[in-house]
Amino acid sequence: MDNALNQPVSVIKGIGAETESNLELMGITTVGDLLGYYPYRYEDYRLRDLQDVRHDERITVEGRVHSEPSLIFYSRKRSRLSMKVLVGQFLITVVFFNQPYLKKKIQIQDEITVTGKWDQNRQTIIAQEMKTGSAERASLFEPVYSIKGKMTVKSLRKYIKTAFSEFGAKIEDTLPESMLAAYKLFPKRQAMYAMHFPTSEREVKFARRTIVYEEFLNFQLKMQALRKFEREHSHGQAIHYKLPELKKLIHSLPFALTAAQKRVVNEICADMKSPYRMNRLLQGDVGSGKTVVAALALYAAVTAGFQGALMVPTEILAEQHAKSLYKLLEPHGAVVSLLTSSVKGKRRKALLEQLKNGEIDVLVGTHALIQEDVDFHRLGLVITDEQHRFGVEQRRVLREKGISPDVLFMTATPIPRTLAITVFGEMDVSVIDEMPAGRKEIETYWVKHHMLEKVLGMVEKELEKGRQAYVICPLIEESEKLDVQNAIDAHAVLTRYFGDRYKAGLMHGRLPNEEKDAAMKAFSHNDIQVLVSTTVVEVGVNVPNATMMVIYDAERFGLSQLHQLRGRVGRGDEQSYCILLADPKTEIGKERMKIMTETNNGFVLSEKDLELRGPGDFFGKKQSGLPEFKVADMVHDFRALETARKDAQKLIESETFWHAPEYRRLRANLKESGVLEGEKLD
Repeated sequence: MDNALNQPVSVIKGIGAETESNLELMGITTVGDLLGYYPYRYEDYRLRDLQDVRHDERITVEGRVHSEPSLIFYSRKRSRLSMKVLVGQFLITVVFFNQPYLKKKIQIQDEITVTGKWDQNRQTIIAQEMKTGSAERASLFEPVYSIKGKMTVKSLRKYIKTAFSEFGAKIEDTLPESMLAAYKLFPKRQAMYAMHFPTSEREVKFARRTIVYEEFLNFQLKMQALRKFEREHSHGQAIHYKLPELKKLIHSLPFALTAAQKRVVNEICADMKSPYRMNRLLQGDVGSGKTVVAALALYAAVTAGFQGALMVPTEILAEQHAKSLYKLLEPHGAVVSLLTSSVKGKRRKALLEQLKNGEIDVLVGTHALIQEDVDFHRLGLVITDEQHRFGVEQRRVLREKGISPDVLFMTATPIPRTLAITVFGEMDVSVIDEMPAGRKEIETYWVKHHMLEKVLGMVEKELEKGRQAYVICPLIEESEKLDVQNAIDAHAVLTRYFGDRYKAGLMHGRLPNEEKDAAMKAFSHNDIQVLVSTTVVEVGVNVPNATMMVIYDAERFGLSQLHQLRGRVGRGDEQSYCILLADPKTEIGKERMKIMTETNNGFVLSEKDLELRGPGDFFGKKQSGLPEFKVADMVHDFRALETARKDAQKLIESETFWHAPEYRRLRANLKESGVLEGEKLD
């Protein structure tokens, strides 16, 4: 950005100390910040024909008052003013709430312009704004800004206008002319001005396209440069694994690998053999067989004389993985150990000693793996499972336990392509998009709460066959704010219902780890037939005998979370069922239930979930590394994101980008982002 635009906002005429601190509350400290503080939407004041208007739409109409305004008071402060207005050939009702003073301003036969929400059924506009006379305005598209403190939209627009007249000439184009022409984009100054002061819908559209593409391109250049420089400057270790031994392990498996698993294993092994450090994301739906892929990768490292580490988010999951890996790898001479916060005292000391001496080949654990006193002898491969649950910092610490070990991130949360190429743009991505043969699809049903008796009858039928069931609730205890079934109440209801016939256990996040583990173990051993739980069972719990999943208040969960929960059943040979108990009040809630009953494909669900919830809620945590764009929206502007990614890839790999004057601003932005530390740029 030009130095003039980096000056404090106080240099702009009319901005004093108080306004400066109000703007600072909104994250605006420089002239450039103010010019780039874009509206989040526009009010459309164009006159509409009522024939073309949909129910609940916000509209502006012009008409003649046809009846004496009628005013009713409900209390001292609450009132309703209504009148009939002739708009074209339609006689409609216009209603103003809590604005009694308007009665004196409106007469029969007055021409008025009204903006408000259209109620199709009552042929009524609930008015938000009104002016007498015709609809002439300075702009038919008025920007709406997010404001804080004492700032008003009117003042903000005035300051932005002044900033443009004083500093607008200093705005330089970031994108070269060739790109502006190729994509029919505005020059930057024109685009920024049109975002704040548009004259037409078309102008807003073109201005927005320009800003969106530039935001995405700058971000993707950063991602692609990271990827290029990570590869070229991270002197990884070439892991020359022994192929015959790896094949021996594959042939000893009690099942054949799917084509997708084979493809993914080949991709990972090729990365391990290369001198560059692997930085790969492995995506696979619930039950697609990621654990086997992880086992093969870890064993490949062991055959080359390296150690492997597998970090998972919970102790239960760590124990399950350790058990699986022990069963698969110990017969082939690999030593597998488990390290969690439960491993204490002498046992822990002895384990750490063995790890340091290289007597342990594969270490499985929770974040206990990244504690300072955990030293590896020769760490070659780090695998992080359910990686979005770990912070970027935690992943970095584990990676630094070895000398540039290869890194594989795994997730059973299918990440929509949109987010994968944004959040993990600097990684290579492998996808297991095929389920093991013979696996039965889970049958999913959506039922209303009043049918609970029938649902419990279904559960009992499964229990009679010797099977088990999960019952999932959104909350632990009763909450005054949310009328949702809670785990403690549900447990009491089910205990009464099943009496002495079957035992119901309870598990939730507030229980001490020992009690959680005890409940889970009892369920694994079938000492408990029904496990009532909150979402702590969402990831990685494996009880093949459980065939029934009942989710209370299912509309409270996102699609991806429901899919993860559903994936706790269907792990054995028997037919499994998932019952969604829900009375959704919103259209989105109903849509979610419908989608869940229609597909078992996690990738399809993840795309739908993203559309319904938006990217901010997908991971649910700031640490997911989602970038914050001022204007661009990863879901709705996906095509622009794809284009920017392809363009960024080409630019980063081309020699021209690094030297040609037309890319100077793009290179400068890259340098500002800190991606190219120590790199010399022309």
